[in-house]
Amino acid sequence: MTGWELVAVCAAGVVAGAINAVVGSGSLITFPTLVAIGVDPVTANVSNTIGLVPGSLTGAYGYRVELEGQRERVLRLGLASGVGALIGGILLLFLDPDIFEVVVVALIAVACVLVVVQPWLNRWLAERREHAHPHGGPALWLGVLGAGIYGGYFGAAQGVLLIGLLGSFLDEHLQRVNAAKNVLALVVNAVAALLFVFVADVDWQAVCGVALGAMAGGFAGARVGRRIPPPVLRGVIVCVGIAAIIVLVYG
Repeated sequence: MTGWELVAVCAAGVVAGAINAVVGSGSLITFPTLVAIGVDPVTANVSNTIGLVPGSLTGAYGYRVELEGQRERVLRLGLASGVGALIGGILLLFLDPDIFEVVVVALIAVACVLVVVQPWLNRWLAERREHAHPHGGPALWLGVLGAGIYGGYFGAAQGVLLIGLLGSFLDEHLQRVNAAKNVLALVVNAVAALLFVFVADVDWQAVCGVALGAMAGGFAGARVGRRIPPPVLRGVIVCVGIAAIIVLVYG
């Protein structure tokens, strides 16, 4: 990796860390960046997951005020996230790499659609929130487990999935939902990263570049990211997602 490529990866990490803290889907920035500079897609996914852990940590820390009173909830749902991440990581490692290259295009496309429809999804959730189960219930636990499997396998837009699930089943303000989402995403990334460190092919230069940027971006995103107009964030994510599909299909 050249010096300029490392700078590009670090810059992508900053943006991804900020987006993950505010919305989720930061992998739609870092993953295609790694693929674009020549990193194998599976190795890029593994390295990206490891590199985003520090950014997830700083993002969760930035929302510590909104996390007050959610300890029991986060512990309960964190177990589902951790188990799901382990399953998803194992699927990534043992499925045929050719399958990953096909599936990941579909995952990115779905993630982009989720980002685009998020405003309508949020309005629908707001209409339902008064009927939400006070503790989420088994349905939420299973939903978070599924999101963890998805996050361990690829991860782009897992934040959007989690916000949708938590918002559906919990009677909470969106910022408190987002704070819980950040912790659950951290659990997914950390568990998958621990697995990948020991058994996967890792590009450590890519990890360092993403991690350095994501740490700064996660902290900044938690502080000022909510001031960025949502349409701008969605537009950037969708454009990068389309670029990733083009790179994977025609690269």
